[in-house]
Amino acid sequence: MTLLSGTRAVVSLLLCAMLFALCFPANAQQPGKIFRVGFVDSSTALGNEVLLSSFRQELSKLGWIEGKNLAFEYRFAESRGAERVSALVAELLRLQVDVIVTAGAPPAIEAKKATTTIPIVMATFPDPVALGLVASLSRPGGNVTGFTSLSPELNTKRLELLKDSVSKLTRVGIFRPAGGGAGVQSQLQGIRPAGVALKLQLDEIDVQREPEGLDSAFQTAKQKQVGAIMTTSGRVFFAERKRIVELAGKYRLPAIYAQKEFVDEGGLISYGADLVDLYRRTAVYVDKILKGAKPADLPVQQATKFEFVINLKAAKQIGLKVPARVLERANQVIK
Repeated sequence: MTLLSGTRAVVSLLLCAMLFALCFPANAQQPGKIFRVGFVDSSTALGNEVLLSSFRQELSKLGWIEGKNLAFEYRFAESRGAERVSALVAELLRLQVDVIVTAGAPPAIEAKKATTTIPIVMATFPDPVALGLVASLSRPGGNVTGFTSLSPELNTKRLELLKDSVSKLTRVGIFRPAGGGAGVQSQLQGIRPAGVALKLQLDEIDVQREPEGLDSAFQTAKQKQVGAIMTTSGRVFFAERKRIVELAGKYRLPAIYAQKEFVDEGGLISYGADLVDLYRRTAVYVDKILKGAKPADLPVQQATKFEFVINLKAAKQIGLKVPARVLERANQVIK
């Protein structure tokens, strides 16, 4: 081989290598690199374990192994408000995580305020367009994408189901977290006109963050002589679902919840998006981003799986007879 031909061969190899490299995004999965996934939630670790388990399992199916090519950084605000959430987001930024996964409105809002470069994936969010996190569902733009649980729209349906399930219902207690942010207000704006349309008097009851906050809220509901209760959907109530269900039984108050997991704890009725499904789909988006996809190019997807579950054991405990026409509409009836 001549010197000239040898030089041409080297140049050809270099060009091939450059073209090969261009076929893959700069931040695509790199051999030996451990990617860091930050997760921030405004509630508690224990209250989220069932959802995080499905998230981790889905990532494992996609080839991500904790300690080998992936590390998790979990942060929970323990229901201590937006300032605490903001501080936890700042911790994740200092750790230079590769992506931030958020659950509920406050963490997503605080993460969006804190960074315009690190990808943010919303596992659940009520209305990201109305609250300014994305430009549109189909073209989010920026560094935020993920999934919406359609909470404002579903609350109207929950009120309808509650009225159909409880005979002669005229007054409903709406539990809302004290100092609730934009996500809670968005839900209430949808609930109030629904109450008027259904001819239901709605008593909005603040639930304080203190340990006795839930007990006080139920006492208030009983004093106001409400015929049933409904909670706004959110991470704080989800994390406290076991206690909420216990108190609803103690005070003999029919209740409808946003997630099936409340019924799993013995609650009466739930209607809402399948959160386990949303967390699995969130894992798919995290996988895509770690392999080079941009959040701006991944449309915000709406929940597609919904569950209407009735627990007749809970109904019997409080002396409630759920009409047959309502039972026929349920996806699942627990006897």
